Amino acid sequence: MAGMAGLASLGLAPPVRASRKEGSMYGLIGKMTATPGQRDALTAILLESLGTMPGCLSYIVAHDPADETAIWVTEVWNDEAAHRASLQIPEVKEAIRRGMPLIATFDDVKVTRPVGGAGLAT
Repeated sequence: MAGMAGLASLGLAPPVRASRKEGSMYGLIGKMTATPGQRDALTAILLESLGTMPGCLSYIVAHDPADETAIWVTEVWNDEAAHRASLQIPEVKEAIRRGMPLIATFDDVKVTRPVGGAGLAT
């Protein structure tokens, strides 16, 4: 661990916070349901190759504690164009190809306009 992020994780420093002009970032929040018994495998696929997504400021994958098949994904991007461009990255396309058979359903995806928060770069 290094820097403020490492200290914050130990409770020794406040989390790094940043904000931007409203509307300059692009966000997505969505829920998907894995086929029975495949949530962990799908989660692993969603978490692979995260470093290959230029313009991605935050990508959080979370398990729903009330539903053993549900996964929530929260994303923040520099802008919508960065998100669209990420869908053309070979590693992302491969992850989509591998993950699709493990997804039973997609719930509505909500588009948001993030304005700031812990961990978001300025």
